[in-house]
Amino acid sequence: MDRTLTASAQFQTISPRTHRYLRLFATIALWQRNARTRHQLAQLDSRALADVGISPSDRYQELERPFWR
Repeated sequence: MDRTLTASAQFQTISPRTHRYLRLFATIALWQRNARTRHQLAQLDSRALADVGISPSDRYQELERPFWR
């Protein structure tokens, strides 16, 4: 018995429940990235900040933001 898949069976749609899990995963990954990059920003000295064109006040404002923003 030879079985073939139709085009509709090959590309099944994502269920709404799976979609919610994927959005949740993407949101958590974004929050982790925000926290990690802000931690790295906090570690930069004044010379490194000047190299990337960030003022100390810009740095302070970014570090005061919560990770979910």
